[in-house]
Amino acid sequence: MGNDHTAIPEALVLQENDRPVEGWSDERGRLTWRPLFSADSTPTDQLVTGVAELEEGGFLALHRHEQAETYYVLAGEGVVTLDGVEHPVRSGSSVFLPGSSEHGIRNTGARSLRFFYALAADDFTDVEYVFS
Repeated sequence: MGNDHTAIPEALVLQENDRPVEGWSDERGRLTWRPLFSADSTPTDQLVTGVAELEEGGFLALHRHEQAETYYVLAGEGVVTLDGVEHPVRSGSSVFLPGSSEHGIRNTGARSLRFFYALAADDFTDVEYVFS
């Protein structure tokens, strides 16, 4: 049999605490995140994932991007705004954000709001944030 040049990604296991912390503290938001899978830093494609954290009073400002996204709230309480409608979220909440929809999230609780996110993109740098 000849060589098959179709690349099949290998399984990959990462630890959140081993990943670098990134963040914003400006008009875009007050939050940190740890990218998990993204083609710019891992040998993966098709999904960009990570864990974001908003301390008390933290937020990610209203924005949009072409890619669909999902959040799964790991801890804390907050409000997701989706196309002008506010939705309370707490640990265990799952949110689907259609591509190009305006959305943002803010912490409304007294402890950190942590959520897992996944975007339908190969690389985090492919996601163009357009803030409202």
